[in-house]
Amino acid sequence: MKSDELQAEKLDRGLGLVSATSLNLANMVGIGPFITIPLFIGTMNGPQAMVAWVIAAVLVLCDGLVWAELGAALPGSGGSYHFLSETFGKTRWGRVVPFLFVWQFLVGGTLEIASGYIGAVDYLRYALPNLEPTLQSWGLPFGMNMIAAIACIAITLVLCRNIRVVGWLSIVLCAGTLLTVLVIIVTGVMHFDASLLTMPENAFQLNLAWFIALGAAMRIAVYDYLGYYNVCHLGEEVRDPAKTIPRAILISVGLIAIIYLTMNVCIIAVVPWQEAMQSKNIAALFMEQVYGRQVAVFFTWLIIWTALASTFAIMLGYSRIPFAAARNGDFFSIFARVSKNGKYPVNSLLALGMLTAVFCFLPLQIVIDAAVTVRILVQFIGQLFALHILRKCRPEVSLPFRMWLYPIPSFVAFIGWVFLWSTSGLIAPCFYVLLSGVVAFWIWNFFRSREAES
Repeated sequence: MKSDELQAEKLDRGLGLVSATSLNLANMVGIGPFITIPLFIGTMNGPQAMVAWVIAAVLVLCDGLVWAELGAALPGSGGSYHFLSETFGKTRWGRVVPFLFVWQFLVGGTLEIASGYIGAVDYLRYALPNLEPTLQSWGLPFGMNMIAAIACIAITLVLCRNIRVVGWLSIVLCAGTLLTVLVIIVTGVMHFDASLLTMPENAFQLNLAWFIALGAAMRIAVYDYLGYYNVCHLGEEVRDPAKTIPRAILISVGLIAIIYLTMNVCIIAVVPWQEAMQSKNIAALFMEQVYGRQVAVFFTWLIIWTALASTFAIMLGYSRIPFAAARNGDFFSIFARVSKNGKYPVNSLLALGMLTAVFCFLPLQIVIDAAVTVRILVQFIGQLFALHILRKCRPEVSLPFRMWLYPIPSFVAFIGWVFLWSTSGLIAPCFYVLLSGVVAFWIWNFFRSREAES
């Protein structure tokens, strides 16, 4: 009887399918589509960019199957770090792979979080048009960007709570997020004007410039899909991870693929795409054209709520990555510290919060592009190889979930990631991040070896 009670208590503390899927959905929807639609249409100069949404959905679904198999087979805190560590980290120099992942994650992950705050600022400008001049009159440095950084710190402090409380908060936040999206879709369907869905001349002229533009649009689309794997970062805190993790990933990808495509088409069937691509707060413009400014302002506050839900969910999962690596002796030990009550990784959370606050002062376009590109080589492509190594070289690891049509989805994902990386303009910065990570690994490994010898 006592063991049954302990098991029930353990299950009660963990994240179930609803909480896990809610965290993914809150991460994936977030404010992303509301800030990227103008950038997205602008990359290809027209609604033909929707092709990139469909291709990106295929890429994310294929990659989601990789995450699902790894997450079910190797549930644990840290997500990709945990997978790469279990696969490559058994040898001395193989440990550089999980270390490099955590290093580049501190850049790519915090850039992703910062984009939510930066995008929310444009909507705050719409809701409170006098706020920025007031801040300037007060002499507040960096104006609205400082507001974004302050909001980041506030969310970080809210996350310093028990995982059970955070799980319930994720459901509440996700409900607000989905309500916001639903309002846009219903409004768009009611005021749908198919005549606005026109294509520019030479929309599908398949030359080098077109494919480069497609790569740019796909990176923005993938940015909006990011988060389908968020539950993997909390593997130790998930109930029945062998079933919950794959289901949460695949449900999230399927729902968001449908929601995104529907919402984007509905918006540009109300707001002409020529006008939409010039807007910095497209959802507010959409609502103003239909219902007027007062309703648009109210809706803008829902969008800001959505931004907070997204950053909340992302930072919750991402904070476990440096923590898990440090706890296992694969990263700087300072990140392994937990709170006094042992409920959350305090230093990892604070480090992510501070880095994110710094990135809140960068331009949105750069932040979005870098957030996707910087993680492709080590995380996404590295994980593909990890899955194949796990299947071939680790027969002792059970695979409760197996990729459908293996290995076709992993091959498709590999081609997709290589295409996105090679068409970006950030190849050199990506190498700089990796090079600095190699130097950091050498320094960390040197002092760690000295400590072991003494």
